[in-house]
Amino acid sequence: MKILALESSTSSAKALLYDTDKKESSIKIRPYPKMFDNKSTHDAQIVFEEMMTAAKTLLGDCRDVDMISLGGTWHSLCLMDEEMVPQTPVLPWCYTGASDLCKEIRDNPEYVNDFYHKTGCMVNAIYPFFKLLMLKKMGFNLKKYLVGGQGVYNTYRMTGKYVATECTVSGTGLMNIYSKRYETALLNELGITESSLPEIVTYEKTYPLTREAAEYLGLESGIPVIPSNSDGGLNQIGVGALRKGVMTFSVGTSGAIRLTTSKPVIPETPSTWCYLSPKSWLSGAATSGACNCIDWFLEKFAVTESYKNLETDFKADDDLPVFLPFVFGERCPGWQDDRRGAFQNLQSNYTSQDLYKAVQEGILFNLYQCYETMVKINGVPESIKLSGGILNSCLWTQMCADIFGKEMEVDRQIQSSLMGGVVLAMELSGAIGSIEDFILKPASIIKPNLERADVYKRRYEKYLEYYNNF
Repeated sequence: MKILALESSTSSAKALLYDTDKKESSIKIRPYPKMFDNKSTHDAQIVFEEMMTAAKTLLGDCRDVDMISLGGTWHSLCLMDEEMVPQTPVLPWCYTGASDLCKEIRDNPEYVNDFYHKTGCMVNAIYPFFKLLMLKKMGFNLKKYLVGGQGVYNTYRMTGKYVATECTVSGTGLMNIYSKRYETALLNELGITESSLPEIVTYEKTYPLTREAAEYLGLESGIPVIPSNSDGGLNQIGVGALRKGVMTFSVGTSGAIRLTTSKPVIPETPSTWCYLSPKSWLSGAATSGACNCIDWFLEKFAVTESYKNLETDFKADDDLPVFLPFVFGERCPGWQDDRRGAFQNLQSNYTSQDLYKAVQEGILFNLYQCYETMVKINGVPESIKLSGGILNSCLWTQMCADIFGKEMEVDRQIQSSLMGGVVLAMELSGAIGSIEDFILKPASIIKPNLERADVYKRRYEKYLEYYNNF
């Protein structure tokens, strides 16, 4: 059988076609065009069209697709009218317009703890609940709209159904993480009812492909479509990490560390998050700055430089600049969405290569902070599976293993979230017995160079000093 996995990620549309008999795949990625002057918002229709164009280009003359699986990012929000026509831009996870509001709310520890222990989410501008509160304060009568996000919109355009998976809704701040239903008290706070929200469905639910979408793709209508799940949840499946003790570690546009758990794991003091993958709970931590900080640095400070010139190997020099990677605010561990990025310890003799290496280190130091928190809650993982744009740099990947002091397993299929969508479809179609049965042997293992441990430890301590005093 052939499975088409589609994803609208933060910066690009992706399509993957997988042949389960030949175990072969092909992929198409289309970076989004510039949609607004403010890059932190998206146009729902443009994103959908880019995803469909990627799919159509990939399919070519292929007409025998058996199932379609949708994916996207957590935390996006869009208001739509009763015909599901977007009335606002999509506010993705990186939109921080609700920062001031969240800062005020965080002054109420009782509210913060209550919200955190019900939803598994922190009081932070990334979450759709707080974006909705912001819109309400701006004068939007939320009762007049249907609430969704890019994944909900994509699902509607493909199936005609106003639904959202448990996995997607778990990242909105609107769901009780225990009951897997909308939290009534939060809806009351917004002044809306469940009729304004998509129906929550489990991962097993599929809907037939609409005639309009089928005609565009050149496929038959009625093909089963799996509603959009989050890329983070799908990543856990795509790398075969539903087993206990397997940590997934993705360094893409943003960074994330996740562990599958059999029940919600919510520490007493708000720190990590707890969402749902399509089939289990996830204990995780995420950062707002990763490859987006690399892109930012290249665009602003190194336009004429090449990667080859910027990528320099390890230097046993403690006295280098330190980068705080909060150009796009902070998620874990401090959840200060108004925290800002900075270079520290700048000196006149530093080169663009030194600053670039500081950006790479700072991103990983922030993620190592998250790792330390995760280990305290869940214990040391048996294995770590590394994925994302970081793998495009051998030096940065080695730096990651050195800083963490752990072996990093790298899979052959780098588009892990797309592969997760494929595996989900394989289970629902009966091609495999269960997604838990999908286990990937790593294509390679990056071993840490322990001789560098002391230097990175000192640099990390300096990073923490600046972090705590900034």
